[in-house]
Amino acid sequence: MSVAKKQYKRVTVKSLVEMKANNEKISMLTAYDYTMASIVDGAGIDTILVGDSAANTMAGYETTLPMTLDHMIYHASSVVRAIKRALVVVDLPFGTYQSDPKEALRSAIRIMKESGAHALKLEGGKEIKESIKRILNAGIPVMGHLGLTPQSIYKFGTYTVRAKEEEEAEKLKADAKMLEKIGCFAVVLEKVPAKLAKEVAESISIPVIGIGAGNGVDGQVLVVHDMLGMTHEFNPRFLRRYLDLHTEMTSAFQAYHKDVKAGEFPNENEQY
Repeated sequence: MSVAKKQYKRVTVKSLVEMKANNEKISMLTAYDYTMASIVDGAGIDTILVGDSAANTMAGYETTLPMTLDHMIYHASSVVRAIKRALVVVDLPFGTYQSDPKEALRSAIRIMKESGAHALKLEGGKEIKESIKRILNAGIPVMGHLGLTPQSIYKFGTYTVRAKEEEEAEKLKADAKMLEKIGCFAVVLEKVPAKLAKEVAESISIPVIGIGAGNGVDGQVLVVHDMLGMTHEFNPRFLRRYLDLHTEMTSAFQAYHKDVKAGEFPNENEQY
């Protein structure tokens, strides 16, 4: 006999913890602008991540490192204005929290006050423990992020799967437990072996959201431009394309171009 899932009019950090406790998977997608966020929220997605991946999808940068606080506040503000149900989580960008807990708190407060976001996401484990604690002590919810951490890409040198070796896997497990202990409400695991991700999810009480981390975790996140097929040069194993918008949009633009050139748009019914 199936059990009816609780219906959430507004998703909060508490909602996500309840979903895990009730064995309900959590859906999460990125969004960076009002129009896309409105559609994602209207579709019932639980959590929207205003990711620093906007650097790649919106601005064309090779890495996420160029994103600034002002950039993130702009994108987050646009998303928050569209939301009626989803929890909005915003990435703290590179350089705003890693070295100084006081600066981390100032950065966090700016995003929360100026964008209206509901929570923040920070990349890293024990190395940024004090920054996370300072933000949590101010009453700001924090989602952790372990495994492949794109802000550290030059340290890794590659976007390959992380924590395949025992030493790194043990550190990841310890960091996940530490994040839970100090008060984070959830953790993202990116590009780690599915067996390890499942083990982590089962070892802590807060939700584990995976991207390239298998199906044994508590929820999934994808970059919306990737899952819609708007990007086409990015083809990791974990990505499922639910549409091929690159092809469909290209065809539409070409048809519009053809009709304008031929004088067929607008026709008599499309003018005043």
